Amino acid sequence: MAAGFRPAIAPRRKAAGFRPALPPRRMAAGSGPASRPPPVPEARSVKLSAATVPDVLLIEPRVHADPRGSLFELWNAERFRDHGFDWTFVQDNVSRSGRGVLRGLHYQVAQAQGKLVTVLAGEIFDVAVDLRRASPTYGRWAGVVLAAERPRLMWIPPGFAHGFYVTSDAAEVFYKCTAPYAPAHERTIRWDDPDLAISWPLPRGMAPILSPKDGKGLDFREAPTLG
Repeated sequence: MAAGFRPAIAPRRKAAGFRPALPPRRMAAGSGPASRPPPVPEARSVKLSAATVPDVLLIEPRVHADPRGSLFELWNAERFRDHGFDWTFVQDNVSRSGRGVLRGLHYQVAQAQGKLVTVLAGEIFDVAVDLRRASPTYGRWAGVVLAAERPRLMWIPPGFAHGFYVTSDAAEVFYKCTAPYAPAHERTIRWDDPDLAISWPLPRGMAPILSPKDGKGLDFREAPTLG
């Protein structure tokens, strides 16, 4: 052979399906499956149950919680309608009060209001009194603790007086109304009327903080009734 001569060698064929090995890909920190947020659960319907006076309802929305916090529907007309709750609301109110404040018992003799009440901050004892003369529960009251830590709503139909007492340092109360506020038609019943005998959760020896108007409320027996 001549110096430096090398015979030609045919190229080697790769086996069918052969793939060269590649180094594993590195994921960026925090991009793995474990770091993805959990799927949002599908919204479910609310739970409605009767209070001690049957027409007064206690409503418990489904709360969706994750490490960021929580979310719930305060009002969804279609979902509530599916439960037979079909009311139209025309006014929303927010009330802020300190510990020991008692508001009520309020109602309107014309343009009677239905109220859907909840608490956005703090805690209250919420009360509804049946003023419908023809009702089998006329003169009876229902009381429910509403607290922001446990989202619930209280439905008070037209024909009831309404009041609440603040049991936390402060409370923010939100309520939807089926009729607008009408000062000329508003009436107030004594919060401590002996015939109603409402069991307000007052600390022993302490009187509630009242507005001048609420301090001059009518006796239940003298208050106008509703149809």
